[in-house]
Amino acid sequence: MPELPPLLKCTGLDIDVGNVIVTRGLEFTIETGQCWCVLGRNGVGKTTLLHTLAGLRASTPGSIELNAIPLHQLSRRQVAQKMGVVLQHYEDNFPATVLETVLQGRHPHLHNWQWESAEDHRIAMQAIAQLGLNGYEARNIQTLSGGERQRVSIATLLAQETELLLLDEPTNHLDLHHRMQVLETLLSHNRKTNRAVVMVLHDINLAARFADHVLLLLGKGESRLGKKEQILETAALERLYGHPLTRIETPRGPAWFPQ
Repeated sequence: MPELPPLLKCTGLDIDVGNVIVTRGLEFTIETGQCWCVLGRNGVGKTTLLHTLAGLRASTPGSIELNAIPLHQLSRRQVAQKMGVVLQHYEDNFPATVLETVLQGRHPHLHNWQWESAEDHRIAMQAIAQLGLNGYEARNIQTLSGGERQRVSIATLLAQETELLLLDEPTNHLDLHHRMQVLETLLSHNRKTNRAVVMVLHDINLAARFADHVLLLLGKGESRLGKKEQILETAALERLYGHPLTRIETPRGPAWFPQ
C-alpha cells in the first residue's frame, strides 16, 4: 500500500510578528497519532506559530501542506473539516447554551442552512461528557467560570472531529484536577482515533508527561524539534528559559524544577 502523506508538512517557514523573528526556515511534519508540544518564553511567538499553522496568518516565505494539499488552496470550510483550533482568548458577546456552543463544532460538516442532525447532537453530547460537563448542556456560557468555559471550548474542538487539533494554552484557567483530566482526555482521544495534537504549553513537566514530540522556540528565529527524549534536556531547557533547572526522576518520567 502507498505511504500516506503527513497530516501537516511545513517547509522553509519564515514567521515574523512585529519586530520578533519567530522562525527561520522551519521544517517539520506532523503524523497521525503524534502529540506535539510547543515550548518557549513569553513573547517568543508560540501563539503566532500556531496561528500560522492554522492558516490564520501567512508565512513568507515558506509553505504549509495539509494532507499534501497547500493550505492556501483550501477554503476555510475545507480546512475546518480537517483541522480544529482552540485559541487562547474568546469572547461570548451573545448568550448561548453549552450544547449550542459545542454544536458549532459540527458546522464545518453541514451544508448551508442545514440544521444539526440527531447524529450531530450525539457527537456534541459525547464531547460534553468527555470533558466532564454532563448536566451543563442548558447552561448559558456567559454564566460559566473561566475553567468551565475552557472545557466547553475543548469539547467544541472534539465535536469538530478533525484529524489535527491545535490548542493554544489548553490548560488556561484550569485547576490541577481539570488540567490533568483535559490533557489525559486529549491524549486518549488522540490514541483511540489516530489523530494528531499540537499544544502550546508553558509547563515543561506537562510537556514531558503528555507529548511525544517537542518544538522549542529559542528566539531570534532559532528552533529545535524532535522526539521529546532527544529535545527535553536540561541544558537545552535552561537555555530556552534562561534559568538554571534541576532534573529529577519520577515514576512518570523526568521532571524539571527551577533552582
